[in-house]
Amino acid sequence: MEAAAPTIEPETASDEPEGGGGRSRVRRVLTHEWTLAVLGGLLLAVVLTWPTLKHPASTIPGDIGDPTVQAWQMAWGGHALLTDPLSLWHSNTFYPERYTYAYTDSLLGYAPAGFIGSGLDATIIRYNVMYVLLYALAFIGSYALVRQLGAGRLGAAVAGVAWAFSPWRLAHGGHMNILSTGGIALSLAMLARGHGWSLTGGYQPDKRRPGWVVAGWLTAAWQVSLGFGIGLPFVYFLFGACVVAAATYAFSWWRKKARPPFGRRLLIANLAGGAIFGLVTVSIASVYLKVTELNPQGVRGLEWTVMFSPPFKAYFTAPGESWFWGERHAVAREQLTWPPEMALLPGICLIVLASAGLFFSIFSVRHRIMLAIGTVVTGLLGLGATLGDDGDPGYITLSKHLPGWDALRTPGRLMIWISLLLAILAAGAVSEAVRNADLLKGAGRVVARVALVIPLLLVIGEGVNKTGHPPVPQPPAAFAQAREPLLVLPATGLIELHYMMWTVDGWPRITNGMAGFEPTTQAQTRAATVSFPDQASIAYLRGIGVKDVLVIPAYLPGTPWDGVPARPVDGLGITREDIDGAVLYRL
Repeated sequence: MEAAAPTIEPETASDEPEGGGGRSRVRRVLTHEWTLAVLGGLLLAVVLTWPTLKHPASTIPGDIGDPTVQAWQMAWGGHALLTDPLSLWHSNTFYPERYTYAYTDSLLGYAPAGFIGSGLDATIIRYNVMYVLLYALAFIGSYALVRQLGAGRLGAAVAGVAWAFSPWRLAHGGHMNILSTGGIALSLAMLARGHGWSLTGGYQPDKRRPGWVVAGWLTAAWQVSLGFGIGLPFVYFLFGACVVAAATYAFSWWRKKARPPFGRRLLIANLAGGAIFGLVTVSIASVYLKVTELNPQGVRGLEWTVMFSPPFKAYFTAPGESWFWGERHAVAREQLTWPPEMALLPGICLIVLASAGLFFSIFSVRHRIMLAIGTVVTGLLGLGATLGDDGDPGYITLSKHLPGWDALRTPGRLMIWISLLLAILAAGAVSEAVRNADLLKGAGRVVARVALVIPLLLVIGEGVNKTGHPPVPQPPAAFAQAREPLLVLPATGLIELHYMMWTVDGWPRITNGMAGFEPTTQAQTRAATVSFPDQASIAYLRGIGVKDVLVIPAYLPGTPWDGVPARPVDGLGITREDIDGAVLYRL
């Protein structure tokens, strides 16, 4: 079977009437494999994320926590790049702190989407559209990778759906940085294609394409720019792959006593593309290191990794958002200490197909063994501290010795790689079944080909979701009337993520924000304003430059600021305005 991705054949002469050549060209493009793969990925993404696009300007998938701040992240990235690129990392939140855009995975690679539209409605629509597209890209990328490795179309389709819409992903409906993995598979497909390499054909020098190599490195750099939570393991994988490839080349040279064909253009493509990838990685890493330097209290110890380490049974437990498995696995989830990060089922159908792929596959036995070993090793690492006594040797070992790995506190997210390896094994089995079906004659062949669609339908069924789509909180009218820098009370909890999102209208600077740690100035501001309004709190706020304080009474109960609107302002030198259910204090 041809391992490399198909290309559009040049136009040839035909007996069609004049004018028919254009129609023939269009027909060939529309029916080409990659056109169908892209359209199929988009259609699957729309259907399997429904109802994300039903009310794209008023609802958001997952919950109203992380998705709201991720919507702000895309908007801020686009706004900063268009207006003041040098201030990109110094966002309008957590005032007066700096490098605040790097307080979490920034989704910087999605910043160009922020060039389109402005305001809150556009921000929510943009998020919903990108949410659907990231699933489509995951399907397209994995389809391309598996095709490049040598699997057939149906096998690649099964692998693409099984990886892009794997049940475990449904637990991360509110984590766009975790779901955004399409660039991983797509860049690997490009790099393999550029080097003329596949599992079925091995290294084929006549199929080298340096342009694809550059494209692969650029795509990998874009993937890393979305965040290090998923990007850092990818960086280490590429580094390891380069070491293995170089060692293999050197061994081949030594064994054959002759230089294997590689080519100067291919070498230059790797050096240039790799340099860009390295520059992007180091540049972004330096910003995160700066954040750590300025906020040492944000560095968390290995006890967090221990807390999020899943047990082995987690690999067979689906999240509650799974339409088919959710309720069936409810009891199993109750036994997990942190189900959102521990419900790791890649798909029962995927596991069965991958198991079959160990014994029945289009791939060689040697490659099947390598894929199996990779799956087992990654699966053991994914157990974190629950492997053995303390995960050392294992994930904890990596946390102690690999730079940056200690910040990856959720071992279960290695399911990205586990499920990809399982998908490749499954594609091998399906492709071999198709090959055998093609050897049949007459009705038997037709029946066999129809039956082979069943695995595709099953993995699609396992990808159906029950993800919630709550309405997006709207800002009070007073928010638009407040002057910056602004403090919004109450200044605690998930509600601060909403404040961040509301700033997309006009981009006022706010002292509010929420991240995985509490910056020093934010802790000071919270402590100083519990007694607001009084002379001490007002003096403190004026000292850091805050001009207005907006209090939202509906959010105050149960917080340290409960009762603020009832406190007098006489003699404090400030004014108070009641505006549509909110209270605006002008300092």
